[in-house]
Amino acid sequence: MLTAIAAIFVFLMVILFHEFGHFIVAKLVGIKVNEFSIGMGPKIFQKKKGETKYTIRALPIGGYVSMEGEDENSDDPRSFSKVSAPSRIAVVAAGAIMNFVLAIIVFSIVSYSMGMPTTTILETIEESPAEKIGIQSGDQILSINDKETNNWDSVVDEISKSIPGEDMTIVLLRHGESIKYTIKPETNEEERTIIGIVPELHKSFSSSIKGGFQKTGSMLKLMFEFIRMAFRGQVSTKDLSGPVGVIYAIGETAKYGIVNLLYLLGFISVNLGFFNLLPIPALDGSRIIFLIIEIIRGKPIDPEKEGFIHFVGFALLIVLMIAVTYSDIIRFNLFRR
Repeated sequence: MLTAIAAIFVFLMVILFHEFGHFIVAKLVGIKVNEFSIGMGPKIFQKKKGETKYTIRALPIGGYVSMEGEDENSDDPRSFSKVSAPSRIAVVAAGAIMNFVLAIIVFSIVSYSMGMPTTTILETIEESPAEKIGIQSGDQILSINDKETNNWDSVVDEISKSIPGEDMTIVLLRHGESIKYTIKPETNEEERTIIGIVPELHKSFSSSIKGGFQKTGSMLKLMFEFIRMAFRGQVSTKDLSGPVGVIYAIGETAKYGIVNLLYLLGFISVNLGFFNLLPIPALDGSRIIFLIIEIIRGKPIDPEKEGFIHFVGFALLIVLMIAVTYSDIIRFNLFRR
């Protein structure tokens, strides 16, 4: 039951923010919006305000926006196809942008709840390299290997780049005086490079907002790294998760509290926004590419040809989803539960 509630919450938030992005920008550029729906399936409630019907449907697993002339021919001067190409690009891109906005909001809440790690050391781990060379509580990290460390993420990045067992230089501020140490990092049980320090945590509204942006940016860097690995052939279906894998992860994460669930929500939202902007047929990124080509050519691509390309892309995505779903089922032994 917990898994179902958590999954509904996550999917509803992620998809609603995405569709709301399309909706609000369509309204701003003057496109006629026929319906904005929360949920899918049979209607439970509907109210018309102005030209738009606002609907609540039985299955709380997302939503959609129905714009005039988006998927069919329309002579309405306010239909999707009648507005300028830049306006249509804004409408198409708005869904993914709102996913990034959701991630920033969620990660800001998480940052405030947990506190933002600073470059000031709270304590050193017993028998760690940091303790052995005399690093103390209250020391502030100024630089590592001559690279300035302005935040905790930069500290982690520089330590991660260091080679375990080889000398690493670290400059600390202690009682107003700069102190330089040479330290040999080591690996922990998770094979991560560490020196054995725990940062002080700071809670404030401004630092939480900053943390929301930083975490979203870090997630986007991971997405670009994933694409780079995919082009190098270093990614397989085992590294991907479909709806089954995502629901399983949501259920497991929900057991550890709302903060962990919100963190996963932010991660999924960044993933959805990034993936939607990829230039893959049937996704928003592909539609943006077609609109850019329209601007360059001065006229749109033949709708039938574009539709065929999107259909092929959609079919390939379905095949990939089936393969990933099968991989998830095998990975989590769902048939044996």
